[in-house]
Amino acid sequence: MHLSGRSVLVLLVGLVPVVLLGGRAPVAFAVLALWLLVWAVLVGVDLAVAGSPRAVRLERVVPDRVRLGERAEAELLITSTGRRRLRGVVRDAWEPSAGAVRTRSPLDLASGERRAVRTVLEPRRRGERHALHVTIRSDGPLGLAGRQATRSAPATVRVLPPFRSRRHLPSRLARLRELEGRTSVMIRGQGTEFDSLREYVRGDDVRSLDWRATARRREPVVRTWRPERDRRVVVVLDTGRTSAARIADEPRLDTAIEAALLLSALAASAGDRIDVLAFDRARRARVHSASGSEVLGRVVDALAPVQPQLVETDWSAVPAQVRALVPQRSLVVLLTALDSVGAAEGLLAVLPQLTRTHTVVVACALDPELVEMAADRSDRAAVYTAAAAERSLGDADRLAAAVRRLGGDVVLGTPEKLPPALADRYIALKAAGRL
Repeated sequence: MHLSGRSVLVLLVGLVPVVLLGGRAPVAFAVLALWLLVWAVLVGVDLAVAGSPRAVRLERVVPDRVRLGERAEAELLITSTGRRRLRGVVRDAWEPSAGAVRTRSPLDLASGERRAVRTVLEPRRRGERHALHVTIRSDGPLGLAGRQATRSAPATVRVLPPFRSRRHLPSRLARLRELEGRTSVMIRGQGTEFDSLREYVRGDDVRSLDWRATARRREPVVRTWRPERDRRVVVVLDTGRTSAARIADEPRLDTAIEAALLLSALAASAGDRIDVLAFDRARRARVHSASGSEVLGRVVDALAPVQPQLVETDWSAVPAQVRALVPQRSLVVLLTALDSVGAAEGLLAVLPQLTRTHTVVVACALDPELVEMAADRSDRAAVYTAAAAERSLGDADRLAAAVRRLGGDVVLGTPEKLPPALADRYIALKAAGRL
C-alpha cells in the first residue's frame, strides 16, 4: 500500500475547521473526526478498486553484450493478467553502474493488455551489469492511495571493454604485410623462416643466395624468408591490488586489457596462437590456444567481467600457470605495475624462471600526470611535487633496468601510448625471429 501526495493534502483540509473553530473545540474536533472518517473511507475505496500490481506477467528483452561507451536499450514487457485496469508507475531497477537514463515510466494497462517499457542504458563500468527487481505501483481512480509490489525480474548485460586501441590496428597490420613482402609495392619480405626459392634480381641481398640451387639451375637463385608463424603468445594480466590504481581516469587493469586486445588481434592476424591469463592469487580468466577470427571474441568475453582484486599477486605461481598453457618457447607478455619497488619484488624473483625458457616482455602503464608534475617548476609547492614525481618515475626506470638485467624486455607508456608501443615491440621481435 502507498499514499499519494494528493491524499495527504486532502487529509490536511480536515485541519481547517480546527483552526477556524479553535474557540469551540468540541465542534472542531467533531468535524475533524468526521473528516478523518470520510478520508479513511475514500482511501479504502481507492485502495480496493486499484488494480493488483501482482497480477502481471513480466518478460525481459535485453542485449547480451554492449561495448562500454555505447548505448543499449533494455525492454521490459508487462502483461496484465488481472480483471481491473492497472494505472500507475513502474520502476525498472538497474544497478547504478548500468547507467539507466530513466528508470520510472507511467503505466496504463487494461485487462489482458501488453505494454513494452524501454530503458536506455549507458554503462559506466565494464563487466556484468544486473537488474534484479521491478517495482509496480498501482493507483486507485481517485489518486489517493494504491498498491505496490516488487517483483523479481533478473537480467544481465555484459559490458565489454571499449577497445579504443583498435584504431592502431590498421597501421600495424600494414607493417606486418610489409614484413611479409605482401604490400602492393612488392617490398621484399623479411623474417627468419624459409619461404621459397626464386631467381635472383638486381638489388637482392647476395647473402641470400642458395649456392646449391644456383649450381643445379646454373643461374643465381636466392632464398626468400617470411616472419615466424604459428608461434605462441602468452599474455598475463596482473589483477592484484596494483591493477586497481586509477591512471588517466581509469583503472590500470583497463589499460592492460586494451593492450592485450590490440596485441591479440595483431598476433592472430600474423598467424600466431594466443593464450591469455588474468591472475592474482587465483585464476580470474583464461583463454587457451586461440587463433584466427575467433581470437578477439574469446579474449573480449573472457576479460570483460575481470575486476581488480585487493590482494597481493602471487608471482611465484605464475611460471607454473604459464607452463600449463605453453610447454614450448613462447613470447610471454606480463602486463603489471613497475612503479613500486616493494610491489615488484615478487615479479623480479620469478623472472629468471621465465626468461630461461621464454622471450619475456614486461609492459607497464605510467601515469601521464607524473610526467606533467615532474616538469612543473612554477612555485615552491610545485617544486616539491616535481621532486616526488621524479622519484616515482626514477623508481620505474630502475625497475625497468632490473628487468632487463634479468633477461626481460620492458615497454613503458601512458594509457594512450602503451597498447601501440606493445604492438610495435611484438612486430620488432617477430622481425628479429625472437618469438
